[in-house]
Amino acid sequence: MKLDTKYLGVVEIDERKKINFPNGLPGFPEETEFIILELPNNAAFQLLQSTKTSNLAFVITNPYLFYQAYELKLDEDLLDLLKITAKEDVAVYAIVTLNKPFSQSTMNLRAPIIINTKQLIGKQYILSDHTYSSKVAIAPDEKGARTC
Repeated sequence: MKLDTKYLGVVEIDERKKINFPNGLPGFPEETEFIILELPNNAAFQLLQSTKTSNLAFVITNPYLFYQAYELKLDEDLLDLLKITAKEDVAVYAIVTLNKPFSQSTMNLRAPIIINTKQLIGKQYILSDHTYSSKVAIAPDEKGARTC
């Protein structure tokens, strides 16, 4: 199937890889179907592209590439909603806010995107505690350390 996208123009997608977000995303409750697209020549970042609205896409990344100690506990309601039965079936992404210069870019660790990779069901999961921020630097600070 051909899909008009926000950043990549028209691309061919495999309809079997569409991810269902039963409740949409916060602010976009009617957007229930997305697909993850790879960015050319950039393995660290992907696009979460709406299959319904071509102008709606989010840059996402695996937060563990930048914060290996990132931890979250998924509650039973989320596990049931996403039909998660094994941790191997879970993918975690963070939405990225790109800024110029890139060193000012941030990612949202407070509300990760959780996807059941086997069932292709997803949800943006807003953490109830304040351990992580919604604007965590992607690049290290001047001292080379990353802080949440």
